[in-house]
Amino acid sequence: MRLYGFLLFWSVLTATIAALSLGPSFAHVLESAPRLTQWSPALWREATVFNGQFLLFAIIGAPLDVAAVACPGLLAWLLREDRPAAWFALGATLLYALSLVLWFVLVKPANNVLATWVPGPIPDNFEAIRLRWETGHMAVTAAKAVGFVSLVVALLSIGRG
Repeated sequence: MRLYGFLLFWSVLTATIAALSLGPSFAHVLESAPRLTQWSPALWREATVFNGQFLLFAIIGAPLDVAAVACPGLLAWLLREDRPAAWFALGATLLYALSLVLWFVLVKPANNVLATWVPGPIPDNFEAIRLRWETGHMAVTAAKAVGFVSLVVALLSIGRG
């Protein structure tokens, strides 16, 4: 009974962390259409680069993203005797890990360029950097969304294998 209580606690904690990791990423996707099609380059740069708009995404989001890999990983280990649930939890772990890889490969290089921008004329590489930043976040979100679904299936599968 003690193990069941810990498993329940860990399952709820894992689902919460995974959802909190997915939330900001999904917010990026929701705002991407107007940011790509309607916002002027000056507005995009002002809102994205200056004034700390996304500071909390780094301070709070980064630890959540790491925890969203670690927590389902431990859950998969806890469920190792329950094969279907364990495999889905492992899938969630790998998909959330993939989202981190995608962030480092697609978004971070754009962030590195954005960090060099200063007020004044719009940089010549603006369109390419904006597109990389926005689509990079979309790819990250897709991996997290599929990972979250895999986690939900894992949680619903516990004890049914």
